[in-house]
Amino acid sequence: MDEKSISENIKKLRVQKKMTLQDLATGTGLTKGYLSKVERARKAPPYSTLTKIAAALEIEITTLLAGDVMPREDVRLFLSRGKTRELIRETDQFAGYDYEILAEGKPGKNMEPFIIHAPWEITRTYAHEGEETIYVIDGQLEFHYGDDVHLLNPGDNIYFDSIVPHVGESLGRSKARLLVVIYFYKRNR
Repeated sequence: MDEKSISENIKKLRVQKKMTLQDLATGTGLTKGYLSKVERARKAPPYSTLTKIAAALEIEITTLLAGDVMPREDVRLFLSRGKTRELIRETDQFAGYDYEILAEGKPGKNMEPFIIHAPWEITRTYAHEGEETIYVIDGQLEFHYGDDVHLLNPGDNIYFDSIVPHVGESLGRSKARLLVVIYFYKRNR
């Protein structure tokens, strides 16, 4: 998924929901001009901005990253096969991170599950509404949370309030592979 596709998805979803740019600006706290640049792929929004946009659109962030932005009916159980999952390579918004989106097509999720391949070098920290948990599948991760640093090994798990700036960095010869689940507080529905 490239940045242009993400921008197109934002606009398609906004139009599908019959929202104006001003409606989206009001819902995100961002300016109408900035959002216009995002929709035209002239400004690459960071992850924290994508979470605000997704919340205002009342969708999961993975919907912005997915190729199919058509609305789907609600389903109680969703099966996702590993052999059909695509690896989303790093972009400007997710510098150094490669993602595998889990349950990509499941509508109405309260959580965002991913497999993340962490970078070797920290380029920025992340902070967003909600809670997050990280489980280390393979490799070693140096996890920065505010001013604290934690070394995580395979089988280790950390659960935290994601409003505090945080980032993980792989240690060793191969990228750490992490199961990450993010819970975003839902707006009034």
